[in-house]
Amino acid sequence: MKGYLFILLNLNLGLLYAQEINTGPRFTALGNTGAALQDVWSLQSNQAGITAVRSATAAAGNESDFPAAELSTQSVLFVYPYKNNVFGISFQNYGFSAYSEQRVGLTYAKAFGDKLSAAISFNMYQLKIPQYGVASAFSAEAGLQYKIAEKILLGSHISNPSGAGYAGRLSASLPVMLELGGAYAFSDKVRLSGSLVTVLNTSQDVRLGLEYMLAEVIALRGGINLNPMRQFAGFGYKYKHLDIDAAVSAHPAIGYRPQIALAYEF
Repeated sequence: MKGYLFILLNLNLGLLYAQEINTGPRFTALGNTGAALQDVWSLQSNQAGITAVRSATAAAGNESDFPAAELSTQSVLFVYPYKNNVFGISFQNYGFSAYSEQRVGLTYAKAFGDKLSAAISFNMYQLKIPQYGVASAFSAEAGLQYKIAEKILLGSHISNPSGAGYAGRLSASLPVMLELGGAYAFSDKVRLSGSLVTVLNTSQDVRLGLEYMLAEVIALRGGINLNPMRQFAGFGYKYKHLDIDAAVSAHPAIGYRPQIALAYEF
């Protein structure tokens, strides 16, 4: 099994890299360009974006790895706005019986007028491999979004600036990542988003996404990453207070990764 061989290889090297965060089908379909996008799934991308959530909202999603379909990521989110303050909690689980990672995040975000939003998040990670034990780690994230014009939103986000990671027998690295991005609404139907992502001492990536509202309740989405070259596609459907989103990504090494999510606004 590809996923199990990957784990064994990394154990032999004495270093494990944490599973990437599932940013939800909408942001995934848009090439993971979440720095300047806004909805409940901003909890998993740039937390400043949750200031656009006007009512208590819950979301849940699942992402699978093919051909190793038993390797999947489950995410549960909840956002609660109060005046200009927004509180959020997120949970993510990845893995299978021989290897698993969990992440819990607590977020506080605040809107400063109509233009500026800021957020900070604290995360706890747990890594478990039955033959090797259990390890924990803690990290922080911070994000900003600024609306410079009616149709233009800019965003920045940094995760794990202290370079925290797992220690001991289960030595693992949590990436230090900086993302700068923007979104431009050509009209009520078309939105273009883009990000420049830097993972410290590892890589840089340019990401682009396009969202088209085919109808008032149906959205079509597509995206691309340049390093490595990845393609993304997806759609969204809104029925009253319920949002249904789906996406699929293509990775040159991992293969296809479909995902689906539901969000309900109370």
